[in-house]
Amino acid sequence: MPRSRTCVLILLLPLAFVFYLYMSLPSPAIVEQSSYSSIYHISVKDIEGNNVSLSKFTGKVLLIVNVASKCGLTQGNYKELNILYAKYKTKGLEILAFPCNQFGGQEPGSNKEIKENICTMFKGEFPIFDKIEVNGENASPLYKFLKEQKGGLFGDSIKWNFAKFLVDKQGNVVDRYAPTTSPLEIEKDIEKLLSSA
Repeated sequence: MPRSRTCVLILLLPLAFVFYLYMSLPSPAIVEQSSYSSIYHISVKDIEGNNVSLSKFTGKVLLIVNVASKCGLTQGNYKELNILYAKYKTKGLEILAFPCNQFGGQEPGSNKEIKENICTMFKGEFPIFDKIEVNGENASPLYKFLKEQKGGLFGDSIKWNFAKFLVDKQGNVVDRYAPTTSPLEIEKDIEKLLSSA
């Protein structure tokens, strides 16, 4: 075989292998697809186990965050989330915190323990919800919907604790932020949505 053909084959082998791997994986869009047409059609459970329809937040700007008590990002995020909530809650902002234990087992407690941690240790006053999964087959319908509306930079899956989704007053998911984006970095985006009709 001529040398040039051998070189081409050697170069194409890795591509063929990657293509094979890609084709053999289940499609995330199929596995995690939501059946909801609006965030306001979704119901979740609060930290006490009560059903809450997200239609309750119609007309509000929402910052939805998957939280954890034992993460390196915990202290800074809770501090800044509290600052945002104190500043904008009377102007129409709601922060919805969803505990999740899928990343490094950093939210291992029961709902009662989580509530106590958030309220006493981190002084969180915003609504706290039932512990959920955000990725995989058992992902919460809310998170399936959020990811469907705003995919991530490297695929739709949530990468770590404190990923953030910003929802406008009409229930549109307008932006998604990485776990390392601090809440105060989002403040201008929140102000813009609060001032819009």
